[in-house]
Amino acid sequence: MAEDVGGFDDRKLLKIRLRAGDKSVPAFDAIPGVEIVSQEDESIVLAFATDDGLSEFESRLATLARDGVVTRKELFYVIEDFDHWTLQDRTGAALLEQGFPATPTFMLDVELWPQERQDKRQQMVRAFLDWLHAQGIERLDDIQQPSLVMVRVRCNRAQAEQILHHRDVRTADLPPHLGVAVQLLHTDINQFPPIDPPSDDAPSIAVLDSGLTRGHSLLGAAVGDAQGYLTPHRSADDTAPHWHGTFVGGLALYGDVQSVIQQQGQFVPQLRLFSGKVFEDDGQDQTEFVEKAVEEAVRDLHAQYGCRVFNLSYGDLNKVYDGRHVRGLAYTLDRLTRELGVLFVVPAGNLLSSQLPADTRARYPDYLFEGHARLLDPATSLNALTVGGLSLNEATRNAQRHPNTIEDHVLARAEQPFPLTRSGPSASGAIKPDVVAHAGNIALRRTGGGTDHAGLGVVSLNGGFALGPAFKEDIGTSYAAPQVAHQAARLLAEVPDASPSLLRALIGAHARWPQACEALLNPGNNAEGRDKLLRLVGYGRVDDAALFRSLDHTVTLLAEERVGNDQHHFFELPLPDSFWDGGRRTREVTVALAYSPAVRTTRLDYRRAKLWFHLVTAGSLDEVTQAYRRNREEGMGERANGRWLPNDTRKNGTLQVSRWRFKQALANGHKVFVVVTRQDSPWSDGRDGDEPYAVAVVLADREQANAQLYAQVRAALQARAQARARARIGGRG
Repeated sequence: MAEDVGGFDDRKLLKIRLRAGDKSVPAFDAIPGVEIVSQEDESIVLAFATDDGLSEFESRLATLARDGVVTRKELFYVIEDFDHWTLQDRTGAALLEQGFPATPTFMLDVELWPQERQDKRQQMVRAFLDWLHAQGIERLDDIQQPSLVMVRVRCNRAQAEQILHHRDVRTADLPPHLGVAVQLLHTDINQFPPIDPPSDDAPSIAVLDSGLTRGHSLLGAAVGDAQGYLTPHRSADDTAPHWHGTFVGGLALYGDVQSVIQQQGQFVPQLRLFSGKVFEDDGQDQTEFVEKAVEEAVRDLHAQYGCRVFNLSYGDLNKVYDGRHVRGLAYTLDRLTRELGVLFVVPAGNLLSSQLPADTRARYPDYLFEGHARLLDPATSLNALTVGGLSLNEATRNAQRHPNTIEDHVLARAEQPFPLTRSGPSASGAIKPDVVAHAGNIALRRTGGGTDHAGLGVVSLNGGFALGPAFKEDIGTSYAAPQVAHQAARLLAEVPDASPSLLRALIGAHARWPQACEALLNPGNNAEGRDKLLRLVGYGRVDDAALFRSLDHTVTLLAEERVGNDQHHFFELPLPDSFWDGGRRTREVTVALAYSPAVRTTRLDYRRAKLWFHLVTAGSLDEVTQAYRRNREEGMGERANGRWLPNDTRKNGTLQVSRWRFKQALANGHKVFVVVTRQDSPWSDGRDGDEPYAVAVVLADREQANAQLYAQVRAALQARAQARARARIGGRG
């Protein structure tokens, strides 16, 4: 292990690993010669120690081990072990993910250990700047605050590796990079050709929001209708100052507005947009229940135009989920989903910037798991798709203007959780949010305090274009939801008869945890980190590379069925021999189950019908069915090897997803089966009969050169269809 270099004094830096349990910082500085520097997480404390302090530590530990008695023994019982603060510990999230830039020199943002005492802080910074000069490393800027000491440098790779071994360096990372330039927002709308109306058979998407500015040139021809559902005026128009509905509508219609602008492409509507004004976005109290306006709008737009995908970017700050009953608007959406066969897409909700803790930077992302940061109604809706937020941009407008200096400090790096997103779960531990999409980022201002998001937002259409630019940016999970609603509606072009359950299953099956979220929330790859990921990002971000159409190496299979209570359905996956041939490589099978049960707000057990699935391997279908006849609930036990999420983790929701990785062929020629089981709540009266559900299975063989998985699975299904009168799972072309 390489020794630390540098340091403003000759003390050693200790990483003290604590035993699980008490989350408070032990008073190690009660030992002479020891000074606590920082608590990095619940199990890691950093401390400076003199040689005498180290000797005292070692002496007391030896005495405790020998005699069982020592002064301040409670301090030593909590210690698991000692270590160094390593190069890996010092490597920031973006640097870890992207590696060193390929250029000869590059910039790094270097954070030093905080020093509360000003004289110590100044001594440390002076010593570090002297060290930089001696190493030939260029200092560009620095910040010196009681809990934040940073230096921006320009260096080469060898110098960067020296920085990562410096004792006084807490972390080193790449500076903020991506940002929304003001020029992009002021792009001349006339450079884009006029949009054509969508095709006659284009799927519809309905936005239930604050109205729509239909006169925007990138909306007009794509708008089927816009209506108002707020009495007495029933205006359908969006209003200043936020133009929320038009912003959401642009994302619902186009998905990624920013990319089209940047690529100077053409805006081509693939969907027909409908708008229902169901709330005012003016901060004033609304006399009408939003539940009534939403229900009227949904019934109307569904009956008149056949709308089946509804985006509702709404969250009630007065209804933070308390972990008990689902009620209010969430219940209304769950009921309408089942009755009308429509899909709702809703945001997880946002924290207010005023709700951020005083030490926001140090406590991100932990404050997102606190009680006040739970989901807002209607995000708890079990039958809706709930969308949380991811960050994308990192460079504020100030940082873009002054690239060589440290300006505002962004809270999240790209693809980490949006700093104002809210956390699940929903009722009975159901995984929520279901998925995540880009929602923007926020930064702490270098001077003057407060937060800023200029340059960090999502880009969409400006409803106030008559008095300003055609585009604007904003932040919030309200703008993550319509990106996913856009994907769900586009699926209807490929699977026109898809139920809302099948749309949810497809979205879930193609979601993955972003690598940056895994590194931030689950660096130890353990159950606690996994639960944090599920609470903030659900099943992950939707990868649409193979969402709409199968590829040669990635194939999606679909099924829509109905199952009776206390029954099983068995599916044998049509895996061709080529999937298993060729030795060791990663093959993936992802399974997603979705259904939309009847619900009741007066029961803690909110769902009437309960469905779940197992993935099992066996020699034959008969072997599987016999096992489930003997043990109705567990059958032969789900395959645990290579599994992402166990059944107990996923089964409380109505969208359940897991993924299995296979490194080599199954032994003894075994096959892969999916078993769907229904077992209702005690309050179910059984009058619903068979419960509809949908299954989506994604087969992936990405490491196979020249994979022809799609053609081979299609051939296997055709052969099976000829051999049987009815196939349980059908492919999608």
